[in-house]
Amino acid sequence: MPRTAVGVDPRARKQIVTRLRSVEGHLRGIIRMVERDQYCVDVIRQAKAVQRAIDKITALVLERHLSHCVTAAIRSESPRQRGRAITELLDVFGNGRPR
Repeated sequence: MPRTAVGVDPRARKQIVTRLRSVEGHLRGIIRMVERDQYCVDVIRQAKAVQRAIDKITALVLERHLSHCVTAAIRSESPRQRGRAITELLDVFGNGRPR
């Protein structure tokens, strides 16, 4: 069963969704560039712009996660919940224990 975020600021959600939709449109533009055989360096520049935009989205989601989910887990009385929050972050950034 998927988990959901609790106590999400609607403004933060809107900001993230707006950025995701912008990236979506930008990706469609890059697809058109490739289909039209546009100059490779121009395609690369646009792809790099999408990567930067996704990095910003990731930072916003991470900030939201740290502010709400991780903070709640750390304040929890449950060592298991605290450990899970830390393990999840380590896993997502590639620094976790091998499975």
